[in-house]
Amino acid sequence: MAPLAKVTIREVEPADLDAFYLHQLDPVANRMAAFVGKEPRDRPTFDAHWRKILSDAAITQRTVLADGQVAGHVACFPLEGNLEVTYWLGREFWGRGIATEALKQLLRLVVTRPILARTATDNLGSLRVLQKCGFVIVGQDKGFAHGRGEETEEYVLRLDPASSANGG
Repeated sequence: MAPLAKVTIREVEPADLDAFYLHQLDPVANRMAAFVGKEPRDRPTFDAHWRKILSDAAITQRTVLADGQVAGHVACFPLEGNLEVTYWLGREFWGRGIATEALKQLLRLVVTRPILARTATDNLGSLRVLQKCGFVIVGQDKGFAHGRGEETEEYVLRLDPASSANGG
């Protein structure tokens, strides 16, 4: 296992988008994330999506840095009356505790609870990240996952105010 990185999160800068775009081109990462955009290789669609995200004041979006290098992004956004979190790291940053630390930092910024999260049921790495941050499984869902080209089971997790002390 690689040594622990110094993990920080900061506002997204325009130059970060190139790294984010390269991360989403990874077919292994797309399969693992499952619920991704329909056309990950379409740069104009990617850029339009990020313009929309970054212009929405209701979304807390941060770049994840590992030892000063852009490792990915982490966000909290409103969806259907709830807040949800999401994150994406380049595969070279997986398995080092970076996602867990980045999510903990985001959860100190966004103090509203409850917060929901979702992960494919077979994405054990993401499930561990969420559980280490205090999220608990509260249900299951199924939907079409573009990253897999098929219906995929997912866990729905929730972070409640009482569990926030564990991770957030």
